[in-house]
Amino acid sequence: MGKSGDEMKKTGLVLTAALLLGGCQSSDEEKKVEKQETTQEEKKVSQPSGPQLEAVFFNEVKQVDGKAVIANPENVLALVNKEFTLPGDYKPADLVRPNVPFSFGNQDIEKSYMRKEAADAMEGMFQAAEQEGIHLFAVSGYRSYERQQQILASQIAKVGEEKALEAVAPPGSSEHQTGLTMDISAESVQFDLVQSFETTPEGQWLEQNAHKFGFILRYPKSKEDVTQYMYEPWHFRYVGKDAAKEIFENGWTLEEYFNNVEKI
Repeated sequence: MGKSGDEMKKTGLVLTAALLLGGCQSSDEEKKVEKQETTQEEKKVSQPSGPQLEAVFFNEVKQVDGKAVIANPENVLALVNKEFTLPGDYKPADLVRPNVPFSFGNQDIEKSYMRKEAADAMEGMFQAAEQEGIHLFAVSGYRSYERQQQILASQIAKVGEEKALEAVAPPGSSEHQTGLTMDISAESVQFDLVQSFETTPEGQWLEQNAHKFGFILRYPKSKEDVTQYMYEPWHFRYVGKDAAKEIFENGWTLEEYFNNVEKI
């Protein structure tokens, strides 16, 4: 039997309502998807794109006689270079003598000292090297402002000021004054601090493993324009394991690390 006119009208209304409701449901689903996508995009934007570092680890600087002097020199990540200098009277309060072999034996002298945190880390690094048949020797650690003055004056007398400043930091600009640095050598190069150290098993081991103990090769090759110092394969600076890992994996200098790290 055919449907009456009223029945056909009812059927049409039902179909129309179903279509309208279907359209509403589809629109609601689309909105949900759009909202999820927007939330995901917002999360991507809010997530840091690089390493983060607490503000306390950045240099606090004050101007003294036209120089940018570091006001928080005890900071383990202090950026010391020709731009940012240490106070002339700064001497770390926690200097200790690490229990490692020294090129000059058991002499208890200024350059055999480091800050305790760095000294402890260095002991661990030397022990790990020894277990792999790598025999390292510490050569020069902490150096006072006055001692740096003497070294620079001596070098200037030998090669002139321009050449001297390529290799020797002006007083206040030396990382050795932080107590966080150690020059390292080996018997294979007669315990000297020479660029040929990079080709020795000891130098290569340090380059590849120092970051595991919180140390970085501070003045790497081909970065002289950034550090303003010549390549020194013997000069290792303690910065802590987290920063050392970031610097090593990215092939950065300490300057480049601070250019890329986000202050939080």
